[in-house]
Amino acid sequence: MTVLVTGGAGYIGSHTVRLLRSRGEDVRVADDLSAGHAESVPGVPLHVLDLRDRPAVQALFDALRPEAVIHFAARCYVGESVENPRKYFEDNLGTALNVLGAMTDSGCRRFVFSSTCATYGEPRTVPIPEDHPQDPVNPYGESKLFIERILRRYDAAYGLKSVSLRYFNAAGADASGDIGESHAPETHLIPLMIRAILDPAFTLTVFGDDYPTPDGTCIRDYIHVTDLAEAHARALEHLRRTGRSDAFNLGTGSGHSVREMIARLEALTGRPVQRRAGPRREGDPPALVADAGKAAREMGWQCRHSDIGSILSTAWKWHSNPRY
Repeated sequence: MTVLVTGGAGYIGSHTVRLLRSRGEDVRVADDLSAGHAESVPGVPLHVLDLRDRPAVQALFDALRPEAVIHFAARCYVGESVENPRKYFEDNLGTALNVLGAMTDSGCRRFVFSSTCATYGEPRTVPIPEDHPQDPVNPYGESKLFIERILRRYDAAYGLKSVSLRYFNAAGADASGDIGESHAPETHLIPLMIRAILDPAFTLTVFGDDYPTPDGTCIRDYIHVTDLAEAHARALEHLRRTGRSDAFNLGTGSGHSVREMIARLEALTGRPVQRRAGPRREGDPPALVADAGKAAREMGWQCRHSDIGSILSTAWKWHSNPRY
């Protein structure tokens, strides 16, 4: 039966598509290619369309009749969401509502949602459990939380079952080196650190060195994209097996500061990361670390690739020789 992956030509989506196909799933991708790359999903049926176009979305569902949807398609830049919240609410909510409406009308009842730890906002406890209050500090996180709330209503009213995966900082690249992270503009720390090594004209800005953390820089929980792909496959299995909606954190339970990540990359490459200090970014909490025990207990999911050495080495391999 067909699994439709929206935004499947993007960073995490393409790694998930590759994993699902390796396990025999009939996978189709829907992507407008505004941020994704057709080259990252070779040999996969790719439907290029704007998911904000409701008639086009409904026509796709009528043609494919998918058994399940894994939904990645979204705007995902925290800073941009603060500057232009309208774009995030209209696009993220609009695409999700169109997909969910088409699912409801076509009888598709399994939905795996790419959510985020940004739904929690400023953490009251660290590591952060799933029952932590959700109080986003930026429009990106709010848009994802709104969709989680919509999913609860659609479950109650229409029997549409979902798993929301609240992941922390996606990082790394496929071990093959032929797919990886490629955003324009790029805002994630690891690709920018690598660029600061490879591009003499670029200097990394460290946003804030006065946070209440041991070295003054933000702490984040970095999780390898291959482990994230595995979690999406497990979430689909969870829906098939239990028929129960749920939400799971995805992270390692360990945090690393910006300064620590810079030092680790310099040790790996033997080359300096050119950098300068900058002001804090609005909407950036000091520390975000996951309590992901629930995903281990209920989905049997574990981080197998997310040690910092593996994350940095696979990212370095990809960004040193990108394929697209």
